[in-house]
Amino acid sequence: MCLGVPMLVQSIEGFQAHCEAKGIERDVSLFMIQDVDVKPGDYVLVHVGYAIQKLEPEEAAATWQVLDELFESNELEEADPEGAARRE
Repeated sequence: MCLGVPMLVQSIEGFQAHCEAKGIERDVSLFMIQDVDVKPGDYVLVHVGYAIQKLEPEEAAATWQVLDELFESNELEEADPEGAARRE
């Protein structure tokens, strides 16, 4: 499964953006979306260190809501694997 993570662009230098999500900071390549107008304050979808799409703030928030639910569900399953089987 491939996973893209929404990140907030904090600064840009050439094709490199310094981005943040949930307190994690990463340098991200903008090379794949070089024809898209991206500036600090924008959100981008990041996959393996590359921004692959610019996102509207609402799209980023909705994606994080789904990811948070998935992570929470996974944490519950790891904490109580037998309980997860009973819930199915």
